[in-house]
Amino acid sequence: MARKPNYQMERMDRDRAKAAKQAAKDAARRAEREQAAGEKPPEGGA
Repeated sequence: MARKPNYQMERMDRDRAKAAKQAAKDAARRAEREQAAGEKPPEGGA
């Protein structure tokens, strides 16, 4: 016998996975931006 679908729980699981994936992307972008900012020569008129 097939189980009754729990659409709300499945949607929450998909949303949670999507949020985790987006958070990982954001962290990678942030780290890349910080690394690039650290490697730039100082800008100024000196």
